[in-house]
Parts: sequence; C-alpha cells; structure tokens
Amino acid sequence: MMWKRLRLTLDMIKFEHSVFALPFALTGALLAFRESGYAVEGLGLKLLWIVVAMVGARSAAMAFNRLVDRRIDARNPRTSTRHLPAGMLSSGFAWVFVAATAGIFFLAALELNPLCLALSPLALGIVFFYSFTKRFTSFSHLVLGFSLGIAPAAAWIAVRGSLDPRILWLTAAVTFWTAGFDVIYSCQDYEFDRGEGLFSVPRVCGIARALRIAQGMHVCMILALLALVYSLHLGGFALAGVAAVLALLLYEHSLVKPNDLSRVNAAFFTMNGYVSVLFLIFWAADIFFLKPGA
Repeated sequence: MMWKRLRLTLDMIKFEHSVFALPFALTGALLAFRESGYAVEGLGLKLLWIVVAMVGARSAAMAFNRLVDRRIDARNPRTSTRHLPAGMLSSGFAWVFVAATAGIFFLAALELNPLCLALSPLALGIVFFYSFTKRFTSFSHLVLGFSLGIAPAAAWIAVRGSLDPRILWLTAAVTFWTAGFDVIYSCQDYEFDRGEGLFSVPRVCGIARALRIAQGMHVCMILALLALVYSLHLGGFALAGVAAVLALLLYEHSLVKPNDLSRVNAAFFTMNGYVSVLFLIFWAADIFFLKPGA
C-alpha cells in the first residue's frame, strides 16, 4: 500500500520532468569547476549531492503545489483527474511526502557547504511561494521561472562556496525560458482562469498576445545566454549550444497557434526536455574540450 501511494505521488509530481532544470544546474556546477581552474576536490560527490538537492527541492515544490491547488484543480476540467482532487491520494500522505523530500533537500545542502545550508530555507521558500502567486499576480510565470533559475547559481555556490555575479546570466536565461513555456502552457486554461479570477498572462492579454510575450521571453533567454558566453569567455561549442536552443525554441513556437492549442503538450514537455539536455551536452563539451590556455 505504501509503495503504491509513493508511486502515485511520483506520478502526480511528474517525477520524470526533473530533467527540465537539472541540466542547467549541472551546467552551473561545471562552469564553476572551469572557473576554479579545473581543480575542485570531490567534484563527483558534489555533483551527486547537487542532483539529490535538485530532485528533493523539485519534488517537495511540486507536491506542495498540488496540495495548495487541489480545490482549484477539482473545478478545472483539465486537472480534475489529478491524483488529489480525484481521491487517488490523501492530502495527509502528500504532506508527509513534502516534509520528507524537503528533508532530503536540506540534507543535501548540509553535505555541500555551509552557505548552501544557510540559503536552503530561502530557496525552498521561493519555490513554495510560487504556488500562491497566480491568485494575485500575472507575474506568476516569472516567479516560476526564477524558482528554477536559482538552480544554476545554487550549483555554482555548491562547487565554489561563493557566488559569482556572472552566473546570474544563466539564472536569467532559465527564468525567461521557464516563464516563456509556462505562458504557452497556461493558454490551455484561458477560459477557466477568467471564470475563477486567477491571474496569468493569457487571461490578462489574450492568447495571441500571450504567445507573442512568450516569444519575447525566449528572445531574452537567448540574449542572456550570449551574455554569459561573453562574460565567461566561452567558445564555439557554447555558441553552437545557444544556436541549438534557438532552433528548438523556434520549432516549439511553431507548434502552437492562437486558434490551435492541440500541440501544447508536445511543445511543453518534449521540446523543453530536448532544450535542457542539448544545452548541457554542448556546454559540457565547451568546458572540457576547449579549456582556456589549452
């Protein structure tokens, strides 16, 4: 019974979608390794704890979001079959899961370094805060983006023990990337959000204008990545990675039209998984094969 509930909980939080932000966090860690002169003791163990921290924080945040939104989800035809409103899981078990995964996150922060541990309550507070934002602001998409965007900066701190402002370009890139695809995804709930008085860019601006705003956010992502390439003096592989991301985003936007949202899930889940994984591959190649002074 316990394992069944755990399996349902992992399905509820879409555990497999942890891949979205994790490659960007790992890229932040590898960039910190590069800036440390490729000399970081116990890098492999640090990367492992970064992965544990990311999975723990995301799992806690997603379960918390499902708990906070369970009554809203029950009224929305698109989400009424989710595990909590459908009665497949109890709120009590979900709260235990939130506490357990938050504990895993804090343990990982403890294992990384003192600054990570000191900042861990703030990081978890940010990702929990997002769950309330659509009740009062259309900037909720950017709050979600920032919740994922702090991951590369956190990974940098995990490796170096301090923050370099240059890595914030990657925070900005992930923030705009996430906010852009969340705007696209929220177009599905345009009518429901209007009826419920919830805040989103599509509800305030309409679907057609919201899709243009999402495009603008993704332009900002590309500009932030180019700024990071320049500030860290990265090379051709990194630029090729930016080009690959741009091509995937262009294709993602071609899948969704104001009068046809039938391919939103393909744009949201499939393409964004490719974006993050390809980004890591290209930038890791730049970090390891184009060493400064090599």
